[in-house]
Amino acid sequence: MFGLKKNILYISLVIFTFLLGSCGIYSFTGANYGNAKTVTVHLFDNNATIVNPDLAPMLTEKLQDKFMNESPLELVDQGGDLEFQGAITRYTVRPGQVQAGERAATNRLTVVVRVKFTNHLDPKASYQKTFTWYEDFDATENFADVEQDLIEKITDKIADDIFNAAVVKW
Repeated sequence: MFGLKKNILYISLVIFTFLLGSCGIYSFTGANYGNAKTVTVHLFDNNATIVNPDLAPMLTEKLQDKFMNESPLELVDQGGDLEFQGAITRYTVRPGQVQAGERAATNRLTVVVRVKFTNHLDPKASYQKTFTWYEDFDATENFADVEQDLIEKITDKIADDIFNAAVVKW
């Protein structure tokens, strides 16, 4: 009896794999690339008052990696079917939650990015949007000690949002 269940499970798995593979351009992320074959992600400008020199290259690289790892599109330097450019417009650290005695319990790093997405094959799908993310950190921590980790987290979230707005449209 155990052997029969094992065989049924194996056959079901093979059929499921075959059916999933025959679904064409199905994506587990729900992304729709239309007829696009290539994507270009230009280096983001850093126009914030406070400039972290790692931020723009990190965000650019994370968005490029997102497309290379989670899409069938080829990354090209110029002339992609899908094209991204933008600028970091704000990079601020401000007090977050206030505790008794009006002292900040946390501080908040906020990053704001303006993005222009151009879909050269379907101009109606193009957009210009602003994306904002923040991370809180304990007010007793030295910002310089936690800054790199904070921007890693923030750029991950912003890259996800830019990707989703362009091809997932959630």
